[in-house]
Amino acid sequence: MKKKILISTGGSGGHVVPATVLYDHLKNEFDVFLTTDLRGAKFLNLEKFKANIFNTPRITSNLFLLPINLFFLFFLTIKSIFFFKRKKIDIFISTGGYMSLPLFFAAKFINIKIYLFEPNMVLGRANRFFLKYSKKIFCYSEKILNFPKEYINKILVINHLLRKDFYSIKFNENNDIENKINLLIIGGSQGAKLFETELKKTITDLSTKYELKIYQQISHENKKEIEHFYEKNNISYNLFSFKENFPNFVKNINLCITRAGASTLSELTFLNIPYIAIPYALAKDDHQSQNALFYKNKNCCWMLDEKELKNNSLSKYLINILKNKEDYLNKKKNMKDFSYQNTWNKINEKLINTINEN
Repeated sequence: MKKKILISTGGSGGHVVPATVLYDHLKNEFDVFLTTDLRGAKFLNLEKFKANIFNTPRITSNLFLLPINLFFLFFLTIKSIFFFKRKKIDIFISTGGYMSLPLFFAAKFINIKIYLFEPNMVLGRANRFFLKYSKKIFCYSEKILNFPKEYINKILVINHLLRKDFYSIKFNENNDIENKINLLIIGGSQGAKLFETELKKTITDLSTKYELKIYQQISHENKKEIEHFYEKNNISYNLFSFKENFPNFVKNINLCITRAGASTLSELTFLNIPYIAIPYALAKDDHQSQNALFYKNKNCCWMLDEKELKNNSLSKYLINILKNKEDYLNKKKNMKDFSYQNTWNKINEKLINTINEN
């Protein structure tokens, strides 16, 4: 009989995307279920992933609501215990975040094996809390900030998780940055309203020097305003949402401006798309800066502080990159070297063997 696994996720796409990748890796070997909160449900095909909703409240969001939230957390923990027993779950995997709290408490209470996943270069607060009680934590590096030394033996380093269709995409071999620039702008699942407002001058500056086409991920509410901007300035553009699959046009991209979510940087690096990472300044524990530094230290990307956008210095920064083709090509080579061992089968084997051995 197959073991039964529950994967908990929710919140942002940064939690949800890796959870769906884990689901696809494990679904043939195990019976796999998935839970999410309402925020994470926006990024999921609920039927495909057999997803159940556990909408955990943010305990610290409002002190006046603390008693109610604690009661609701207790209620969800009881609900989780019944869920685990009804589904006969053997293994619980958390992708981090407070949305996993009631499921974690339930798994610990009825002695279910617990595994964690940490995609960032800073250990998340929920994972830090869960770590003592887990079998293993899947990470992309052993050098995770804030990681307790006494649990370092629990780290299992794996290659970066990517959606399966990424492995069949033709790598970006477009090295021409002399005249035509196809610029990809990614804000992540939460969107980047700063990008939608503060990049306008940079884009108009570039459009006077290069033949420019913009591929931009946007939030729906600002779509008309952004369309008007591009049409007014006669700039070719393609707008898309987080749910849409940007790899569909990846072969055309020769430069990217992006936030520094772990999944996004993994995908861009794997696809050999040179990018400028601009970490979100308010990210918890400054994890986006650490994610970007991981790749910058491997000379796979450029990194810029968010403040530089408001100082209107991004235009000069981009033009310097475009003029320095040797550095540009070196970044592409380093990304290719970094990713060449990342295969679906290698990750699949490591995950399954680890779960079966422990």
